[in-house]
Amino acid sequence: MTTGNPAVNDISEKKKTKSDGDKVDWIAEIRGLALMLLAVLAFHSFVAKPFYIPSESMMPNLLVGDRLVVSKYPYGWNWSSISFHLAPRGDWRLFGSTPEYGDIVIPVHPERDEDYIKRVVALPGDTIAVREGQIILNGTPVEQRVEPAIDLPLDANSRCDGFGMDDYREIGPDGERVCRVPVLRETLPNGATYLVIDHMNQSLDNFDEITLPEGHVFVMGDNRDHSADSRETLTGRGLMGPVPLENIGGRAEFITFSLDGTTSLNPLSWWTSLREGRAWTTLRPAIAETMPREQN
Repeated sequence: MTTGNPAVNDISEKKKTKSDGDKVDWIAEIRGLALMLLAVLAFHSFVAKPFYIPSESMMPNLLVGDRLVVSKYPYGWNWSSISFHLAPRGDWRLFGSTPEYGDIVIPVHPERDEDYIKRVVALPGDTIAVREGQIILNGTPVEQRVEPAIDLPLDANSRCDGFGMDDYREIGPDGERVCRVPVLRETLPNGATYLVIDHMNQSLDNFDEITLPEGHVFVMGDNRDHSADSRETLTGRGLMGPVPLENIGGRAEFITFSLDGTTSLNPLSWWTSLREGRAWTTLRPAIAETMPREQN
């Protein structure tokens, strides 16, 4: 029923049209959201994803609280490339290639859907053993040179507790307490060189020689005394031996930022908790200009 007043009828029609236009197309909204989530998953799975360091196993090069970018394509793609472990395990690889000595990679535990972060120290076909903490690669000891102790942050995310000795907590040049740790410089056959920590005598300092099967690499943490890696074969805590290449989900590229553990809901803490000097640090190993000849 309409009134005889054209103006009133026109207003009524406009209100009706506006009301009809305000209706939400929920199917289209859901479709758009689904496509966005699929795009994010695809990027995370095939290009790059963020990664968080939860343990001290890669000290001194990676600290608890570091945020990284992990690239997914350097070694091709496989089931472990798919983010959130959505793909079933398998031995397939697409455009597969082999890591290089010194690469920091993301292996998945052989029994659990749990990501680790370790350094590649032996390649398919290599023989590897560890004697008193020193890698013996293809019958030749990998060089380890003593370097001056370095100062690491001493904060809520880096407590220096893994060393078990207060002697490693010292005062830095600026008067602040630091975690001063002894380090060795290790250099692999391709010249990849990096710092490691090995200050304790413990069971994983010795590992009987094995030959790596084809399609497998041997990985170790840079903090050799506190790393559950390929040396840990007797329990499920570590990686239980050489890692199949299809269990490697990517390569660590660089640090985006690092937090000291004091971040809270207070927006100011989002800035004050940032560690200085760690953002945009590359995680690709340096290459020695000349191959070392002396062994320590």
